[in-house]
Amino acid sequence: MSGGKATGASVKARAEVALNDEFLRKAVRFTTERLRGGKKRASEEHGNWEEWRERGRQIRLHTIAHLDYYLNLFVDNARANGVHVHFAETAEEAVKLTLDIAEHAKARSVVKSKSMVTEELHLNHALESIGVEAVETDLGEYIIQLAGEMPSHIVIPAIHKNRYQIAELLSKEAGYTLPPDTTALAGFVRKRLREKFLEADIGMTGCNFAIAETGSMVLFENEGNARMVSTVPKTQVTLMGMERIIPSWEDLEVMATLLPRSATGQKLTMYMSGITGPRRESDGDGPEEMHIIIVDNGRSLQLGDPEFQELLNCIRCGACLNACPVYRHIGGHAYGSTYSGPIGAVLTPSLKQNVAEWDDIANASSLCGACYEACPVKIPLHDMLVYLRRRKVEGGHGNKLESLGMGGFATVMGSAKRLGGIMRLGKLGQKLVVRDGYIRTKLGPLKGWNKYRITPSLPSQSFRDRWDTLEGELKSSLREMDPAIRERMAARAQQGKSGQGGNGHD
Repeated sequence: MSGGKATGASVKARAEVALNDEFLRKAVRFTTERLRGGKKRASEEHGNWEEWRERGRQIRLHTIAHLDYYLNLFVDNARANGVHVHFAETAEEAVKLTLDIAEHAKARSVVKSKSMVTEELHLNHALESIGVEAVETDLGEYIIQLAGEMPSHIVIPAIHKNRYQIAELLSKEAGYTLPPDTTALAGFVRKRLREKFLEADIGMTGCNFAIAETGSMVLFENEGNARMVSTVPKTQVTLMGMERIIPSWEDLEVMATLLPRSATGQKLTMYMSGITGPRRESDGDGPEEMHIIIVDNGRSLQLGDPEFQELLNCIRCGACLNACPVYRHIGGHAYGSTYSGPIGAVLTPSLKQNVAEWDDIANASSLCGACYEACPVKIPLHDMLVYLRRRKVEGGHGNKLESLGMGGFATVMGSAKRLGGIMRLGKLGQKLVVRDGYIRTKLGPLKGWNKYRITPSLPSQSFRDRWDTLEGELKSSLREMDPAIRERMAARAQQGKSGQGGNGHD
């Protein structure tokens, strides 16, 4: 897949496919539950988790509010370290800059560590178009690259595949049959990628955090591949979203506490690399030439927007995906874009500013708020999804039948008399479809709901109808206060007013 929206399909249609894929549902549910459990244990063991969340939120709010200052500071310091820094306003500009660097280096192959920005830009396809081999070196990314798919999770891109499917993919690549054994499969990939590391002309990375005070960039990983990518090839190219800045190394302590625990339940990732410029004479390894491409691609459109600026606070941990009941049922590919889950449902239409194309993605949510509770920097994604739905309607992309239905609902609910009349008609009409106290028909508005559940019938007497009786029963059950007790309480109150109250007990 190219990474764009699936042609001729809606989120609902793609979700339908996912819901009928029993393995996908089990695989996604199993892994997300494991990640959620790990995050819960790690945050509880750490203690004061809510205080750390608030610290993380304040760092991100401050940084984004002063993004121009910190970006300029980062760029000045990075250039002082010998880094070539480039700015790309659009995806097309970012791709062109990357291809120019590859052509200047006469590159034939590129090894890549995990990067959602390069996925966002569909950079692999662009490199291949000029004859440059691009190889993903993160195990999950390598698997989905062989499968020709998009990531289905921000942190675990191949969450939807099992070891048998992976063994089949890797066997085709190997030219011989590999057993569905994780150790054997990982061993094959390790051997294959070592050859790619040694052959590569360019190493390409993303950026978890960029440190403004020193012009450094920081990578979090568990496999060691990013460290190989950033040390073996002669040229390094880092693509980072413009919002990845944090002010100082001291702030990194907070992020290094929040990110691994929220993403995988780890106290710390296996590798955390801080890179400050290309190789120096005293260094034992590292690239001879280093480029950082700072990508906007719609991010600056959120600046100054009171409803969506906090979207730029995201640290790409994937915790909202693991918490979301919708994502846990349909997986990532149903969202139809590079970014999935609650963050994807907000980020994709916000970056693209194309509500008409993505007008259904904000509906892929129950608005339960689980994403907010899981987010380590407290992004109110559930509120943003409501804002997107409002903007869709205000932009003229609302569902006409839904609008008529809500108008009718408002009319009915605006009058107790009308509501009572509709309820009486409903009780009569439902007799045609009620069986054993439930409505199971899959016609009209009930089709979607009753496909996976059943609707209870209207009761013979509503709560509103019962209220007069209930109110009478409530009043009759209240006992009058004993007159003697009432007199004693009145006397005590009078003593208190006159200042004659004592300390005695009745």
